[in-house]
Amino acid sequence: MNRAEVRAEEVPLPPWAASLSEYSLKALGVLGRDGWDLSILLCNDAYIRKLNAQYRGRDEATDVLSFSLGETCPDREGGERYLPGDIVISLETLEENSRFFEVSFDEELRRVIIHGMLHLSGMDHETNGESEPMLLLQEEILKKTEGQVLPPNSCRAPVPARAGGGIL
Repeated sequence: MNRAEVRAEEVPLPPWAASLSEYSLKALGVLGRDGWDLSILLCNDAYIRKLNAQYRGRDEATDVLSFSLGETCPDREGGERYLPGDIVISLETLEENSRFFEVSFDEELRRVIIHGMLHLSGMDHETNGESEPMLLLQEEILKKTEGQVLPPNSCRAPVPARAGGGIL
C-alpha cells in the first residue's frame, strides 16, 4: 500500500490536495510501486527558485524538482516503507506551462507528478525531446491514469500575484 502526502509552502494548500494525493496513488500503482511514502510540496516560483539555485546551481524557477531520498524504514506492522523523496511543484510555473503547451492546468499537474515519480524511480533524461525514453513513459502513464485531479467546477490552484502585478 502506498501513501502520498501533499503539503504547501508559501501558498495556501489547495482544496483539491486530497484529489492530488489520490491521483498520485493511482500513478504509483500503474508504475508498479508498492510501500512508497511519497511527499509532494506545492509552492510558488520564489520558493522553487531558491531550491533550484541551492541544489542545481540554476537561479531560475522551474515547474518541478525531485529530491531523491531512497531509504527504507520499518513500519508499525513489522514491514518496511520506502521513502523515495520529495516532489516540489511551483504552481506559478505550472500555470505558465499549461498555457504555453495549450493543455489544461489539471493535465499539466498530472504530467509533472508522473515526471517527479519517474525521477524518484531513478530515471533521467538528457533533453526535453519527445523521443526521450523517460518522457515517452511519462506520456504512456499519463494516458493510463486518465481522470481529473481537480474536481469538476472547482477553483484552480491559488496562484500568487507575480511581482509587477497581475495573476497568471
